Amino acid sequence: MFDLFADQPLLPTIWFAVVGFFWIGYIILDGFDLGVGMLMSRLFAKNEKERRLLLNTIGPVWDGNEVWLVTAGAATFAAFPLWYASLFSALYIPLTLTLLALIFRAVGIEYRGKKDSARWIAGWNLAISLGSLVIAFMIGALLALTSTGLPLNANGDRVGGAFAWVTPAVLMGGLAMVGLSLVMGLAFVALKTDGEIRHRARTLLLRLLPLLLLPVTGWVLYLQFTAGKALSWAFTVVAAIAAVGAWTLLKAGHEGKGFAALASFTVLGISAIFLALYPNVLPSTLNEAHHLTISSASSSDYTLTVMSWVAIFGVPILLIYQSWTYWVFRQRLTVDHIPTAHDVTDLARRISK
Repeated sequence: MFDLFADQPLLPTIWFAVVGFFWIGYIILDGFDLGVGMLMSRLFAKNEKERRLLLNTIGPVWDGNEVWLVTAGAATFAAFPLWYASLFSALYIPLTLTLLALIFRAVGIEYRGKKDSARWIAGWNLAISLGSLVIAFMIGALLALTSTGLPLNANGDRVGGAFAWVTPAVLMGGLAMVGLSLVMGLAFVALKTDGEIRHRARTLLLRLLPLLLLPVTGWVLYLQFTAGKALSWAFTVVAAIAAVGAWTLLKAGHEGKGFAALASFTVLGISAIFLALYPNVLPSTLNEAHHLTISSASSSDYTLTVMSWVAIFGVPILLIYQSWTYWVFRQRLTVDHIPTAHDVTDLARRISK
């Protein structure tokens, strides 16, 4: 089973695993707050107090969760520069859309409470929910493309026009990340709140869980049937067990254990995708000889060694800090914790007098 790693260089293999670790961390952590952002639409939240409650559940952690996206991109750039160059240069349009969505979502979270105006708040609510949807879809599309391949020539350059990246994998990966984010978001709301909204989130999650996990299940199975190995198939089977376990635990009212089971499903499922992809990092749909692999796309051993020492000290600090943050803000919230809205400009004016 582990013969998969026998003929591959050690340091590039380790950093392929590290990049996968950062992406998995991002999908779980920013995944649930993207899901919460999508839930701020009127399809789930019934009133403004509930929307403010949803925003307060992710308020202390959402910007820290995005560190995982930055770290995943930076680690890819430093450890596998050819992978980074080929993938990102081929995806200028979707990456620009993702960047705009990240900006509007962040500004929406920070600005929506600055003015007690229904029109102002509704506009920023739209920026948060729509921005979260676009981010999730585009990140899923990017990861699906790197696992299924792009039309690359011998130099690692994309062949075709500006929309050569538009393939069925884009839809599959985009829907997979959106569905997974909604699942994690609903599970987090059920875990982090109390009262009517908690029970509404758990009820909706139990109804939609099989449907929302269908795209990511299709993505994982596609990779297993086309490029799967014994180890990636083993991860896939255990991921399926975790998904069933999550539904069972949530039905029994164990939100914390259910959230952990969904996180386990994500870890195992995305790991199965990376294991099926290995030792490739970006396949070419034109010719197998043009595949970018961990050997052909990686930095020098010296660079990877220096990065390894930085990671040995940096990653534990990141994990300890974020774990502490979640522990400090672990209490459940209710709508009773949300104060009456007020206009901060009027308050500032009264204070200045």
